[in-house]
Amino acid sequence: MGTPEFAVETLRMLVENGYRVVAVVTQPDKPVGRHGSVLQPSAVKQYAVQHGLPVLQPVKMKDAEFVEQLRSYEANLQVVVAFRMLPEVVWAMPEYGTFNVHAALLPQYRGAAPINWAVINGETETGVTTFFLDHDIDTGRIIMQKPFAIPDDADVEYVYDGLMHLGAQLCLDTLDAIIAADGHPRTVAQDSFECSSLTSHLKSAPKLFKATCEIRWTQTAKQVYDFVRGLSPVPGAWTTLVGADGKETVLKIYKTRKTGRPAGQGSGRLAVAGKALCIAAADEWLEVVELQLAGKKRMAARDFLNGMKDVEACRVK
Repeated sequence: MGTPEFAVETLRMLVENGYRVVAVVTQPDKPVGRHGSVLQPSAVKQYAVQHGLPVLQPVKMKDAEFVEQLRSYEANLQVVVAFRMLPEVVWAMPEYGTFNVHAALLPQYRGAAPINWAVINGETETGVTTFFLDHDIDTGRIIMQKPFAIPDDADVEYVYDGLMHLGAQLCLDTLDAIIAADGHPRTVAQDSFECSSLTSHLKSAPKLFKATCEIRWTQTAKQVYDFVRGLSPVPGAWTTLVGADGKETVLKIYKTRKTGRPAGQGSGRLAVAGKALCIAAADEWLEVVELQLAGKKRMAARDFLNGMKDVEACRVK
């Protein structure tokens, strides 16, 4: 059960390693285009169709017809990767239960966007976790975990790709452990982690919205730097550029560089240092490396400067 590209790697590993995938469950095709007249299948459906796997696309997971159709496949086990919350009638159906591959080291970063939030919060390590589903979101008993280092200059794309492959391998390891234990592998309750000193402060990973992605220049340069790379390239951190004439334009920022130079008073000011575009955060100047004006293509900040006049009369808010 899965929808995006992140889930395809796990499905591919299952198929190529000889596990019998009796069916694939994914989201309904999504309307795209100006008038929504074209239906786009999910990445998981595209892979499943290419490999002749039956595909189920329920609108509602509790739909009686879907539940009976799913039951007819008599699956021993269900694997969930980047899907949606399942009702008990679905996750409790197989004899060996249902496990999820989650892109974080639970109990940290429960929620829909764990990769983004780990980078936004400046973590140096994240990982993947497999756990059995229960009634709440991302709270079930942990089966296995594998860590993954986050370099200081890594963006979400790098971490996403790394966890996608690591998660697929962990899925296979978890399957083998479940099979070897006849459906009852050793597991650990997340409560035991929550009570430890290492997880005394649990961080969540809520779904991202446009408002979530707005840069706050009153934060430190390090916080803004992590925020930008935690949203790059998708969905992209943004700010509002106010021109010398007062006109406002949405500006997406994809890459920045820490300068270490104190910015003084007044966050949000723009300055040109040599051929570099810099913006003042709460404590230091932050160099903008790649950006995109509304209606324009993504570009290097140097190209942006070539087409701008009175840059230092502009500001961001």
